[in-house]
Amino acid sequence: MTAELAERIAALDWGPIRQALEEQGYAKLPVLLGPEQCGGVIGLYGNEACFRTTIDMARYRFGKGEYKYFASPLPEALQLLREGLYPELARTANSFLEKLGHSFEYPAALGDFLERCRLQGQRRPTPLILKYEEGGYNCLHQDLYGDVYFPFQAVFALNQHGKDYTGGEFLLVEQRPRAQSRGHVITLEQGEGLIFPTRDRPVPGTRGYYRATLRHGVSTVTSGTRYTLGIVFHDAK
Repeated sequence: MTAELAERIAALDWGPIRQALEEQGYAKLPVLLGPEQCGGVIGLYGNEACFRTTIDMARYRFGKGEYKYFASPLPEALQLLREGLYPELARTANSFLEKLGHSFEYPAALGDFLERCRLQGQRRPTPLILKYEEGGYNCLHQDLYGDVYFPFQAVFALNQHGKDYTGGEFLLVEQRPRAQSRGHVITLEQGEGLIFPTRDRPVPGTRGYYRATLRHGVSTVTSGTRYTLGIVFHDAK
């Protein structure tokens, strides 16, 4: 199954993906994880040996639900997603930096970027699985775990909207300077992914590009249980 996943990642058409990221700030990915792979990731949830930390969201007023950060080494499918999506996203990230007038560059390989994280004391893996039951939700937030962060992250739906749960739509809110916020409500089918900015993105204006800040969250789950896989490319302190 991991060979199939590698083939699906390699077959992605990055032209439309980059265009969507530039024009609307997020991009949907086609189904990369099949039903068996999704079920396999969900099946890991009860195996505490796979995780380094469990977070009760209500305890920290993050929302209502639970998520767990995977421990090293990551499961093979997660490692494939992290390594396979990173190179093209790094190209887009560097294009975004250029538009904002920055000379910093993200390296072409994930390992080189993670070495930058380690030099700043960020050594803990950040891919995670999230679980929401009826009434669960996630407040708007950003996933920043230290001074070094990658400007994109991805989320994958692990079960079926409308069958396994209702509600629980992905929320993305963009704040532009001196303007009201713009919100996106996005529904993912099982195995589909979404790429979105970790912190901000360049938006064209009358005097060049300016920085728009984004936060993401999850609307209230109205029935059932929602499982999601999050792929964050930078490590945490």
